[in-house]
Amino acid sequence: MTTVDVIIVGQGLAGTTLSYYLMQAGCRVQIFNRSKPETASRAAAGLYNPVTGRKMVKTWRADDIFPQIEPFYREMESLTGQKFLYSLPIYRPFLTNAERSDWSSQAVQPDYQPYIAKVYQQSSFSGFIHDPLGGILLRQSGYVDLPTFLSATQQYFREQAVYQEEIFDVTRIRFENSGIQYKDYRARWLIFCDGSDGYRNAFFHWLPYRPVKGEILLIDTGKKSNIVFNRGIFIMPFADLYKVGSTYDHQDLTFTPTEKGRSILEEKLNKLIDMPYRVVDQWAGVRPATQDRRPFIGLHPYHKTLGIFGGLGTKGVSLAPYFAQHFVQFLTKNTSLDQEIDIHRFERFYQAIS
Repeated sequence: MTTVDVIIVGQGLAGTTLSYYLMQAGCRVQIFNRSKPETASRAAAGLYNPVTGRKMVKTWRADDIFPQIEPFYREMESLTGQKFLYSLPIYRPFLTNAERSDWSSQAVQPDYQPYIAKVYQQSSFSGFIHDPLGGILLRQSGYVDLPTFLSATQQYFREQAVYQEEIFDVTRIRFENSGIQYKDYRARWLIFCDGSDGYRNAFFHWLPYRPVKGEILLIDTGKKSNIVFNRGIFIMPFADLYKVGSTYDHQDLTFTPTEKGRSILEEKLNKLIDMPYRVVDQWAGVRPATQDRRPFIGLHPYHKTLGIFGGLGTKGVSLAPYFAQHFVQFLTKNTSLDQEIDIHRFERFYQAIS
């Protein structure tokens, strides 16, 4: 029998980040993961963006979260010897004169200054996109190449002898007084980091997941840029091409790209882009989004040795480093969990089906 501190189920973005910070805290970790091409992490664009949404507002908890993003991924690059962090400015064109006027004053406010590189009062990127009214150029932004990140970190975990490739069988979990037993392992905690599969999880299916399918195009324009363009959709440099996304579908939760998805993306793309393009590829993923758009983090209401770290949704690259550290502090130092992400905010749903 092998004794560890924490068993982690899943090695997507959530499982990878949590495992690393647990190991940094001195915990013995064992990861169980089934590698498959169809996962939210591997299909995602990996953007991190401090100003989001139709109303272009500072993203939730940005001042806590964004200082952690680039240092974490740079640390992982150093650890693995692989390149996957791309720090790039994001340009968001204005849609109205009123918006341009508002941002001229907003950009100098202390709350926004760390994230605004420049406010453009007139078109500055014609030839790439339509921006007749100018726009804002953001900093502390960019993307993480998640397939490379996950492959590199998996190799690291294998070298540390903490990774096992297998389908996790929940029927083999045995509860003990001071922890759990799974096959030949004993652990103080078992944490599920199973992404969009979480809503099928036997222990956490009561949580109000709202998984959403997203489709992405890969296009060739023949032009290069070191800027991400973002308004309604994103146009993100990727090698010599661009990724374009994304759609939001709560009904079709397959990983199959669709003509409908391509049509929606091309319609939005044609309104924004100012250069000819050719679609090279298309793919889809299912994001582990939640009803209130906040992560699911914490311990089971009844089985206190079982936990979950998931529901990171569309902003997983941004949220994972900060909240993984937050959860590790809770587990190892008995600190309190942030009420906005603690799954106990939905304990009434568990009681209702118990």
